[in-house]
Parts: sequence; structure tokens; C-alpha cells
Amino acid sequence: MANTLLEVRNLKKYFKTSHGMLHAVDDISFTLEKGKTLGLVGESGCGKSTTGRAILRLIEPTSGEVIFDGVDVTKLGKPAMRKMRKNMQIIFQDPFSSLDPKKTVNQIIAEPIKENRIIQDKVAREERVLELMDTVGLARRLINTFPHELDGGRRQRIGIARALAMEPKFIICDEPVSALDVSIQAQILNLLKQLQHQMGLTYIFITHDLSVVNHFSDDIAVMYLGQIVEKASAEEHFTNPLHPYTKALLSAIPIPDLKIKRERISLKGEITSPVNLPNACRFAKRCYECMEICNHEIPPLKEVSPGHFVACFRYT
Repeated sequence: MANTLLEVRNLKKYFKTSHGMLHAVDDISFTLEKGKTLGLVGESGCGKSTTGRAILRLIEPTSGEVIFDGVDVTKLGKPAMRKMRKNMQIIFQDPFSSLDPKKTVNQIIAEPIKENRIIQDKVAREERVLELMDTVGLARRLINTFPHELDGGRRQRIGIARALAMEPKFIICDEPVSALDVSIQAQILNLLKQLQHQMGLTYIFITHDLSVVNHFSDDIAVMYLGQIVEKASAEEHFTNPLHPYTKALLSAIPIPDLKIKRERISLKGEITSPVNLPNACRFAKRCYECMEICNHEIPPLKEVSPGHFVACFRYT
């Protein structure tokens, strides 16, 4: 499709352990249009952060294709991949550990500009840093401060400015607000949305918080043990969830109204190990709608209505 910026095909990332192969990301596929946001959600350990890193080749995929702007980045050599990284950036979860504590705000933001020889002149480079600080709402007086002297919100703004320094088309936001206070979360989310409208950015927004992703994403993909189990528009996800796991996640979202009663779906049973997985539905041991076929076959991800995909035998 002409408007598609990113297409992921059968992406896999396995890790070798003493007990066998750990299937962190197992055969996932999706597309993402220019200027849109895909929310990638799921509980800790489901493989969403590994997916983001594999797309950017911060870790090498085991197999699969990542087509970015018509180019399969998995087949690029080091020099070509270095050039491609200008268009593909990431904002990390922890705004403290992702910043070099020995460098000032100026040095951190200027580093990718300097390393990629975008602006050679030192004075012009510092002026560009100041422009980026203005863009992300970081006071210019903080240019020579160190990360430990700033609060979490300001540190995350540095991370965003560093990502924007390369003028990318695509940014992976790996739980960028989970380590921040609620009031600061709203500021950072509003900033990211504002930057998307101004610069035409395309996002993958990784989080475990469905209430956040609902307001931020155009489409939502729910992951469970390395696989996408449901993908649909944000509105469709919240009005017509189909997969039992999606329904359980939605039931856990707090409602700030005591008059509204929502039945909480409590998941019981043992979580399937991601090492040496059985030929069965990975959610079967915890599923309250489990059928006999679920224990013997893996449900494929199928489109059950326009734009709504689900991997569940009750629908496929």
C-alpha cells in the first residue's frame, strides 16, 4: 500500500537457554501507515519491548522481514543500517538509565548530530540543540545540567529531544511514561501527540496500560507470550473486544465512577512457559472460554470483520 511506512512479516526472535529455545517474539505480522500510531499492549514478559528492539535491529531478529519505507532493514549491512537509523528512533522506558550520567543535556542531545555528521560546526550544533529543547518544552537554562539534577519528566524530554535530533519518520515509544508521575505522564503524552501532528511522525507505542493506549493510538495490537492475539482500531477494541485475554485486560481498567459496576475477569491457572512451547493455544491454561481444540492446535490470527483480527477458535 502506498501509505504504508512499516510492514512486519513473520518476525521471530528466539533466545537459546539451558532448557531450550525461548520464544520471545514468535511469528508476528502487521502494517503501520504513515502518521499513525500502533499501540502494542500486553503484560510484562509478553515480548512487546523485544518486538520494538527487533524492528530497529537493536537486537538481531531470528527470522522475518521488516519493510521500512520499501526497504527490508533485516538485509542491510552495517553502513546502510547506520544511515537507516536516522529515520528510525526509540524513546526508552527509563529516562534516567537511558541517559549518560557523565554528559550534560547539551552533550546528550548533540551526540547523534555530531556522530552522524549532520552539523559539523560547534556553534550551529548548539543552536540546533537549543531549538530541540524549545520543541520538547525544556528550558534553555538547563542546557549545561546533568541528568541527575533533573526530575523524571525533564529527563524524558531530553530522551525525546535526542530522538528528534535525527529528524526521523518513525519512533518506537517503549513505555515512555510508565516511570513518571500521573500528572507528568499527561504532559509527555500531549507532547508526543503534538509532535506527531507537527512533524507527521509515525509511532509504535509500547505499554501495559490500556487506558493510556486508548487515547493515544489509532490501532491496538494485544500480545500474549510472543504472539499478537488481537488487533483492531482503538475504538473497536474497547467497544467490541473478542479475545478472552483482551476482555480480561479491559475489565481491569479502573473506572473513576462508583456508580458504574464492571465485572472483573480474574485469570486463573498457570502461565505457559515460553520455552519449548506446546502445539496448543498459549492462553488455554488461563482461558475461561477454553475448548477442546485449544489444547491441541494453535489458533491463527484471522480477520473476522474489516480491520479486526483475532487468534481464537471461537471466531476463526
